[in-house]
Formats: sequence, structure tokens, C-alpha cells
Amino acid sequence: MDLDRLIQDRIRDVPDYPKPGVLFKDITPLLADHVAFAGVVDAVVNHYGRGTVDKIVGIEARGFILAAPIAYHFGAGFVPVRKKGKLPSETLQATYDLEYGTETIEMHVDAFGPGERVLIVDDVLATGGTARAAADLVSRGGGEVVGLSVLMELSFLHGRDKLGNLDVHSLVTV
Repeated sequence: MDLDRLIQDRIRDVPDYPKPGVLFKDITPLLADHVAFAGVVDAVVNHYGRGTVDKIVGIEARGFILAAPIAYHFGAGFVPVRKKGKLPSETLQATYDLEYGTETIEMHVDAFGPGERVLIVDDVLATGGTARAAADLVSRGGGEVVGLSVLMELSFLHGRDKLGNLDVHSLVTV
């Protein structure tokens, strides 16, 4: 079975979560399948190539799950981007619109050295607000965004349009 089909078969649709009208993409079945999970990590590392990034940013919360093993395989550091109020030291903040509200994310001000190459990793690219905010945080923090890698892109929400010329790597597009 090819990776695209393996991924799609292991993502469960949950209607009306977290709010009525939202179709949530549950990746927990994929994470529970070691072959699918390893395939996702390997595909991202193979796409960018070892030695091309210094830090991996994982976006709370499901992005953490994917970003940590990707960082390990790259030999790169892991930087969490979290919801407001969850990080213990001085932070940079960005507020953005979601498909069902607004959110503020934060990153430590000292997360990157000048010019460090940064790959942002998340589970789903939807409207693009979270990814745009994370890319802005990385740039403001002194890092150089080399790309955004997501497990799944919901193309009907046109999130890619908010990302300008950012390299977007999506394993599955629906």
C-alpha cells in the first residue's frame, strides 16, 4: 500500500468537533500504527534531506507528536510553539484567526540563533492562520523558515494562499 493511501486510511473524520459544523481530522489511529507513523516521519526527512535544517518547530499539540521524531532524525533541535500562557520564559506572540475563532500562539524569544534554518511541522494545514503565525514568529525570532511540512492539507480551505512563497510539503491533500 502506498503512503498516501496508508495515511488516508488511518485518519478518522469526527463531525461537529470541537464545534458544530467542523469536521475534525483525528490522527490518533495513524499514530497507533507504527508503520504509518514511521512512514510519515521518514517521508518528511527524505523530502528535505538531512543537514538542511537546524531546528524543527512543532505547533501545539499534534504538531509536537510529529515534530519531535522528525527533529531526532534530522539531528536538529525541537522548538515548541504553544498556546498563550504555556511557556515559562519570555515569549514572542502572534494572534490569528481559526476556522472557528481566534487564537494566540507563543514561542520563546531565544529559540533560535541568527539565521538558523527552521522547518515548521504540523498535522493539518486548514485556513493557514496557524502556519502563517508560526512562520512570522520564527522570522521575528531570528530564524529562517525553510518550509512547512504537514501531514494533511485541506485544500478546499485555501490555507496555502496565506503562506506566500513558503515551501509547503503536504503528505496528503484533500
